[in-house]
Amino acid sequence: MSLRYQINLRILFSSFCMLLLGGSIAIWHARNAVDKEINSSVDLAVQLISFGFSKDSQAPFNQNDWLLHLNALNQTKHLSIVLKEPSGEIINVVSKNLQSSTEDKPPRWFIQLVEGQHLKTEHKITRLGGKQLTLLIEANSLDEITEVWQESIGFFSAIGLLTLLTFLAVNLAFNKALQSIAVIVNALKIIEKGQYQQELPDFSIQEYDSIAKAINHMASELNTSRQENRALTQHSLEIQEDERERLSQELHDELGQSLTAIKVMAVTAERSRFAVSGASNDIKKSTDAIINVCDHLMKVVRSMMHQLHPLILSELGLKATLEDLLNNWALRYPELIISLNCPDEVDVLEHKIIIQVFRIIQECLTNIIRHAKAKQASICLEIVSLSETERALLLSVIDEGQGCSVEIIKSGFGLLGMRERINSLDGEMTIKTAPNQGMAIIVNIPLK
Repeated sequence: MSLRYQINLRILFSSFCMLLLGGSIAIWHARNAVDKEINSSVDLAVQLISFGFSKDSQAPFNQNDWLLHLNALNQTKHLSIVLKEPSGEIINVVSKNLQSSTEDKPPRWFIQLVEGQHLKTEHKITRLGGKQLTLLIEANSLDEITEVWQESIGFFSAIGLLTLLTFLAVNLAFNKALQSIAVIVNALKIIEKGQYQQELPDFSIQEYDSIAKAINHMASELNTSRQENRALTQHSLEIQEDERERLSQELHDELGQSLTAIKVMAVTAERSRFAVSGASNDIKKSTDAIINVCDHLMKVVRSMMHQLHPLILSELGLKATLEDLLNNWALRYPELIISLNCPDEVDVLEHKIIIQVFRIIQECLTNIIRHAKAKQASICLEIVSLSETERALLLSVIDEGQGCSVEIIKSGFGLLGMRERINSLDGEMTIKTAPNQGMAIIVNIPLK
């Protein structure tokens, strides 16, 4: 759940609680206000009528006109007034239309919450002449409830507007903060891919600026450590290749020549055995055994020399070495067809790049034989110009084998070793594979 969603949800919940509490208080206040208004109107009407009918009977007084004027007062707008003789005869009825207009009529639920029980009330009025009249007053609070409803609509509208303004203010306030978080997250994703040169900008918010500076410092330290590890790895690989080259040369110069000499002497002994009196078949068997052992050892030495460091790589270059490598693989695995596309200009690359590229291709072919079960594979080397001053070596090794899942790739030490070699050259490796869809290894190595 996002931070923005959580904040808006909390604001909405708080606003709902405010509306619920404010609505309860408003209804309670409206109920009391309606009761007070009705009771005040009834008391006023009773007092005015009692005062009017207590006037001197000698004075000119028309009770019908007087009641009409009383009924016209705003304070009695909620009342229906009836005068009744002691005999029960209604001498005058002054009533209002107690039905409110349906246009502004409040909803029924609001009327039921606010409306009290306003029954008919009777009051005895005695005129100066001693004549008693009964005053019947019926209260209707619908007009007052309508006024309260309109006031409540204004109140709830204000609460709704305040909630909306709160939403807008909070979202505007958090927009900048959330944008800063997005910038930090995107930078961390870039750093996760190994691009430690990525730096976060300065932020106006102090807390985010502190986080950005801490991340920049961390990225700088990681970049320094990676450079040191690459230098160490490169140095280790160079020492390893130098040692392999030296061992290969020693095997070629010392052991190879010695085995050749032994074989020559064995052949010479075999040819001259007839000149020696008493020669037996044992000499023939011994010389044949020596020749066979020498042939076997010479094959082993050549294989070890090729695995340690192919001398052709230093003498003829990368292209010739790759062609020789593929010829050897074709003899050993004739069921696998491998195509090579390699320009001559790769032979002028730096020696450390040539060595690492050869080892990467060698590891790729080994993986194809061991795991891919492919019938066809292709190797492509290409030097491309990225700009006027930048070039790159592109290597792609593609097979049409069974492929595998990403989890298996991550657990393989061969691919991890290849990735380490490529990282030592500041290059990038991309692997595309899926079950039963083959595998493509694409390497991009920058050239100085």
